[in-house]
Amino acid sequence: MSTTTVTGTSGEDRSDYTRDESKAIRARSLRLLGSLVTPVRAQLWLAGIVLVVSTAFRVLGPALIAYGIDKALPAAVEEMNWLPTIGVVVVYLVTGFAGAALIGWYVVVAARLTQAIMLDLRKRIFLHTQRLSLEFHESYTSGRIISRQTSDLDSIRELLDGGLNELVSGILYGGFTLIALLLIDWQSGVILAVMGIPLFLLMRWFYTRSQVVYRESRVVSAKVIVKFVETMTGIRAVKAFRKEARNEDEFGKLASDYRDVNMRSIQLFGTFEPGLMVVASITVALVLLWGGIRVIDGSILIGTLIAAVLYVRNFFSPLQEVAFFLNSYQSATAALEKVSGVLEEEPTVPDPVKPVDLWNARGHVTFDDVLFGYSADRVILPDFSLDIPAGQTVALVGTTGAGKSTLAKLVSRFYDPTTGRVTLDGVDLRSLHPKDLRRAIVMVTQEAYLFSGTVADNIALGKPDATMEEIRAAARAVGADAFIERLPDGYATDVNKRGGRVSAGQRQLISFARAFLADPAVLILDEATASLDIPSERQIQDALQTLLADRTAIIIAHRLSTVAIADRVLVMEHGRIIEDDAPEVLIGGDGRFAKLHAAWRESLV
Repeated sequence: MSTTTVTGTSGEDRSDYTRDESKAIRARSLRLLGSLVTPVRAQLWLAGIVLVVSTAFRVLGPALIAYGIDKALPAAVEEMNWLPTIGVVVVYLVTGFAGAALIGWYVVVAARLTQAIMLDLRKRIFLHTQRLSLEFHESYTSGRIISRQTSDLDSIRELLDGGLNELVSGILYGGFTLIALLLIDWQSGVILAVMGIPLFLLMRWFYTRSQVVYRESRVVSAKVIVKFVETMTGIRAVKAFRKEARNEDEFGKLASDYRDVNMRSIQLFGTFEPGLMVVASITVALVLLWGGIRVIDGSILIGTLIAAVLYVRNFFSPLQEVAFFLNSYQSATAALEKVSGVLEEEPTVPDPVKPVDLWNARGHVTFDDVLFGYSADRVILPDFSLDIPAGQTVALVGTTGAGKSTLAKLVSRFYDPTTGRVTLDGVDLRSLHPKDLRRAIVMVTQEAYLFSGTVADNIALGKPDATMEEIRAAARAVGADAFIERLPDGYATDVNKRGGRVSAGQRQLISFARAFLADPAVLILDEATASLDIPSERQIQDALQTLLADRTAIIIAHRLSTVAIADRVLVMEHGRIIEDDAPEVLIGGDGRFAKLHAAWRESLV
């Protein structure tokens, strides 16, 4: 028996990956990076060419100084020939200005390249996470999603903006410098090459240690964001249960962990940079010593020695920039791993390959031998069958965990059944065109969510082209028009601004108006009246009797008063229907619903 399983593999914030997992994650990150770079490869080539030419100009400086000291100045002093000196000065200035101009151009090109990549990546994350199924969002916290879109993208931007530039320019500058040194004095070049061995070992040590530290940093950073977002989102519960002190301790522990991991990264860099300075100093000293000996015996000229020393110093100078790159790289690599993981998540409720159009849905819903579970050991609906004729209002009653909301999610196609099928007018929901599905089936939940904008915008969410009169008519139908008119700007009131705040019951009324304006063939009310007071609920019930007359409705409610408007009541237990009949028939019997109804009536006395 197979069941639907919530995986959420990429959502796990971990730092203890196995070797195979690390390889797979690295390959996944490289695929993402390649897909981001491909559309801008022309700009990338342009940036590379500009950088190579500008670096070549910068490297010419010490060689020109050597020529000036060894050749041009003696010609001016001994032969009174100032032409070589003037020529060297002119060439030096031209290469300096040209190199500076090209670097300025490169900065602009690189910035455009970075912004193009970041725009693409930011849009991808938003569009992809929006496209992912409800299963993903129920297992992946909002704080972690925010972390992907904010701190992780900032780390990647810092890498592309500065770190990558530092790496490429550092490697190019170091490579060109070594070549130039070998050309003017191969013996100094050999000394530099030999000293490259301890330099390589130092770089390797820093890279290996920082890789672990920066991955831990991303994990702890995400936990800090998650804790903050969850606390602020649930601030009412925090206040109600006086959880401030516990939250302070928990957040303080996370913040301390974040501080500690950042301190470890700083300590790593604090060891690396002095080590780099020691290797550079020893190399310069060796070149200067060996060069001085050769100047004395006349095997090289003083200008060549000065150029060699300058080249050695210049070689080590950008290596600090490379170290900064490693700093950014580790952070960005960890961030890229998280982002690529989200982007490689596949919807568990995919759009059909060959969608079936259903322009005029009647609302006939059937469950054909459906089996569904959220995990292998948590089967909610075992072998479930149900037929709801078009236009019928069905009320689902049962204890918590009986499967009522799961049934509603399957009808809305937030999930797909593991086996069997759910159909609308004979069409499997998995084959139905998404636009037809969302037009035909609308769910109103207990958590009525209002988006930024006006009250009118929120009511017209399912029908953006609705006229103001249609919006008002929908509000009047559910009894929301009266309180909306009392708001500061009526239907134009911004619901997220002070003065535009509405109560939980009023939010629910707006969500009802939103659903009724969308005019679906199937309307699902999942505990939708739970936030309403008794007068408001009665008002809604009066409206529902008219508005649900010609459409299929599935009502999930613990308040049995809501069940009175149903044509049919289904009592569920452990994912099965144990009673199915008209409300008055069940009330007159001696079954589970009759007992529930009797207990409810007694509670009203």
